Amino acid sequence: MTLLPARKPQGQEVKLGLVIDLDTCVGCHACAVNCKEWNTGGHSAPLPDNNPYGTDPNGVWFNRIHTFEAGQGTDSRTVHFPRSCLHCEDAACVTVCPTGASYKREADGIVLVNEDACIGCKLCSWACPYGAREYDTDAGVMKKCTLCIDRIYNENIPEDERVPACVSTCPASARHFGDLGDPESAVSQLVAERGGYELMPEMGYKPVNRYLPPRAAKKNQGPSGVGAALSRIATEDAPGAAAGSGKFLRWVDRVLSR
Repeated sequence: MTLLPARKPQGQEVKLGLVIDLDTCVGCHACAVNCKEWNTGGHSAPLPDNNPYGTDPNGVWFNRIHTFEAGQGTDSRTVHFPRSCLHCEDAACVTVCPTGASYKREADGIVLVNEDACIGCKLCSWACPYGAREYDTDAGVMKKCTLCIDRIYNENIPEDERVPACVSTCPASARHFGDLGDPESAVSQLVAERGGYELMPEMGYKPVNRYLPPRAAKKNQGPSGVGAALSRIATEDAPGAAAGSGKFLRWVDRVLSR
């Protein structure tokens, strides 16, 4: 079992993370594509794509975008929901790791994987309720969003460009990056102003990332309404589950190990 770093007093912890505006996200997938491009040559390289145009594609994508309908009648709308690692404060993917490969950085709260120590047991993917872990079938190790640590701390890049690749490329400015541990930071103020919320708070893992609700559905934000619809992304019913537990477990393993 891997230990989480000791908690600092409230207001003294750095919690780097993302704030995603569901009101302005247009579902263009630019964030996913740029994430793939940057990371396939960076810290977690390579990110494979096997048989991408075939009947059984398999690959590693740190950022995935789901599009679905939320609400009823005149309150309904199409919502584009980007999903990636939430860098939880109480990350179950870390505490379940038997080798210490999955760990949380004390300096900034980013959750990473040491691929040299990873044995590919997939326990972290089973522990993560958000489906944020990506299993590299070629290397036999788990990979995940790093918040582009090789970019945000890169002094060879202009300071105003030291943000994750997904943030730098968003044409609608729907993605924001900063210290959510600082109540005075731009991202914290944005969350406070727009009623930003965490995904599936009932799980108790305290994800750092926040989502800003669609303005038309703001009255239904959080654990009900549109917020509940977003939370169900990670827990949707398994197709064919009634056919037998073996098939169901294989489906769960495949989804959680992507």
